[in-house]
Amino acid sequence: MTIVDVPPAAAAAADASVRWHACGPFDLLQTLGILMRGNGDPSFAARQDGVWMAFTTPDGPVTLRLTAAGNGQDRHVDAQAWGVGAGSAIASVPALLGSGDDWSGFDEAAFHATLPRMVREARRRNLAVRLPTTGRVVDSLVPTILEQKVTTIEARRGYRYLMYRYGTSAPSAGRLSTSGLPSGLLVPPTASQWLAVPSWEWHKAGVGPQRSATVMRALRSAVALERLASLSASEAGAKMQTIPGIGVWTAAEVVQRTHGCPDSIAVGDYHLASYVGYALTGRKTDDAGMIALLEPWSGHRQRVVRMLGLSGFRKPTFGPWMTIQDHWGHQRHQRGVIYGPFCCPTWAVSDPALGVSPA
Repeated sequence: MTIVDVPPAAAAAADASVRWHACGPFDLLQTLGILMRGNGDPSFAARQDGVWMAFTTPDGPVTLRLTAAGNGQDRHVDAQAWGVGAGSAIASVPALLGSGDDWSGFDEAAFHATLPRMVREARRRNLAVRLPTTGRVVDSLVPTILEQKVTTIEARRGYRYLMYRYGTSAPSAGRLSTSGLPSGLLVPPTASQWLAVPSWEWHKAGVGPQRSATVMRALRSAVALERLASLSASEAGAKMQTIPGIGVWTAAEVVQRTHGCPDSIAVGDYHLASYVGYALTGRKTDDAGMIALLEPWSGHRQRVVRMLGLSGFRKPTFGPWMTIQDHWGHQRHQRGVIYGPFCCPTWAVSDPALGVSPA
């Protein structure tokens, strides 16, 4: 992997820029997809002209565009950034694109031979995937807390509502023209902005008091949280769990994104243990069973899970439907008050992939 300057025309249109050479297969969307909170995430936009992201760096907000081009050993990504955080964002690009994600141990012949055929085939077809490292703990932690013990649909709906209410417009893209900036691209709230969200707005977003209290409790230590990015994934996860309301599932989901952790698995997930059990043995299992099944590949367990997901395998779907509770709607009917268009109806969810996640 090498870093060089981008062509002059691209550099002239940005506040900061760089060209990153992958020196091998690389898929931009497969790599960054884990960071997106669904296709409607207001801080991301995947378009033909590249993947756009908006976030806050230590120097301030930034808009980042990543454009992949080239083939084989010439595969590269051009990164352009705008805003006061442009320099910091460009410095983070290699890690963001998985420069530190080393698959050599996973791909070593002796280790590879121990993997299930399904995983080996998935890896053969997906050599271009990397595990990204963002280093931004707050940006990963808040939406992960919102996903605790609710369906993915419900969590992402609430996150979008809060983003549209409290996110800020992404810095304008380009000294030459601002027309290329994706419409509605937003920078997620900072820790201080999240802490200023009033209780009734959490309620309108469908976020219960337990989850909103966990967010508030965690972000009162936002400076300390961001320092966790400099620790190892295991240390960061352990320290995160000292905050009431943050458990092993939440910590694992965060370090997968902030540290690109190749071994972190979401113990306590509503569906993951069952999925892994069916994929590897044809039978349902629990968390202890999942850990036992993945133990032979300790150090690479997240890679194994990612490959299972990319294999196309789907576990049997049966059992009761889960209904998304419209708590705001219940309160509206109780009080006889009409709140307006943000009150969403109760939805029935039949797809287990949209499942419930623990703390």
